[in-house]
Amino acid sequence: MKKALAPRSFSEVGFTLIELLVVIAIIGSLSALFLPNFMAARERARDSQRKSDLKQIQKAFEIYKQDQSDSSFPASLPTANQCWSSGGSGVTCPAGNIYMNKFPTDPTAGKVYYYTPSEQDYTLCACLENKADPDGSTTCTACGSCTASGKCYIVNQP
Repeated sequence: MKKALAPRSFSEVGFTLIELLVVIAIIGSLSALFLPNFMAARERARDSQRKSDLKQIQKAFEIYKQDQSDSSFPASLPTANQCWSSGGSGVTCPAGNIYMNKFPTDPTAGKVYYYTPSEQDYTLCACLENKADPDGSTTCTACGSCTASGKCYIVNQP
């Protein structure tokens, strides 16, 4: 007849200090590899938001232009995060044609969209974070100085 095995004590089942250090080193190395990729994905997402915002503003400007008797564009950008209509800007939409329910702002706090109006056209510009963005331009005079990446996204009157 076989003897029953005695239960093992906790110290016999545990990991050695070397084994724990090896596992921690492997996890740390993997984290170091994936963290920069994660940060770059966030930069690309903010850049996509900027491009989308400028295209939406461009479409709203075209609607605004059609409402004007002299076919002009706005003299300045409407107030950010407020409704923009033919009746003006406000937290709630003033009466009139609504151009944008909530005028967008740059996804990074402290950054702004640049707007340069002239007689019958305009230039909208935003500084990009991703240096490798294929849609980015390196001539950022309309944006002032895009020092972080040296790239900007420019939208003109269509």
